[in-house]
Amino acid sequence: MSQEPLLEMKDVGCYKAPGQPIFAHANLVVKSGDVIVLRGKSGSGKTTLLKCISHLNLYEGSISYRGKTPQSYGIPTYRTHVLYVPQRPSLLPGTPRDFVNTVAGFSARHSGSGMSSWFRFGRKAADQEDQRDGHDPAEVDARPNTEKAVDVGKAWGIDEELWDRTWGDLSGGEAQRIALAAAVGLGQAEILLLDEPTSALDAAASEQVEKYLLDEVREGKGRLKALIWITHSDEQGQRVATRVVRISAGGLHEEDVPRSA
Repeated sequence: MSQEPLLEMKDVGCYKAPGQPIFAHANLVVKSGDVIVLRGKSGSGKTTLLKCISHLNLYEGSISYRGKTPQSYGIPTYRTHVLYVPQRPSLLPGTPRDFVNTVAGFSARHSGSGMSSWFRFGRKAADQEDQRDGHDPAEVDARPNTEKAVDVGKAWGIDEELWDRTWGDLSGGEAQRIALAAAVGLGQAEILLLDEPTSALDAAASEQVEKYLLDEVREGKGRLKALIWITHSDEQGQRVATRVVRISAGGLHEEDVPRSA
């Protein structure tokens, strides 16, 4: 029996203006175990495609997750299962530990919508949504899953004390790894949409992150099942890809997976 797709795109297009496609007629099936490296020229729409998949950009065509429309889950909940991690996460007030604790509490009250709201808008928007739903943002909730994010960070060489520094006191690489550790560690996403996730890291740190993510997908013990990964590094693409897809104005085209000599 063929494996059911996690995510399917049919004839998806995104336009700068009527008749001016960034890309059009894009079709893609994502299955469990896929690590899809997305390639293309600068400006070809790689980031735009990830934002369309996560319903952060308007698009034509259809996208389904486990055979259902994103709207059927509720868009905030869908965005947490199919989670976009930007190249440069917004700097947030407080510390990374505040970030993880608040996201976990917010998610528990909103069936998993917290991470997407935080990455998109920061704490102010999350607190406003709490208040609309009758919750006090100052309440302290039980947050049993937050230690996993810290443990993921430790596996990537992030000292625990960094979680108690303000975001502004972290280097670009530290902030990037911590935001990604939070996305993985809170354990809500089945598909991660990764936009240059290691661009601020050195080679050793990049390979730590790569190995952890690939092991999570390959072993299949946790919730994470697939990755769509933008990288401009040919070497990284060779290390991580199970599939390579190139984007152009005409859509998506599968390519052979390059391998190291």
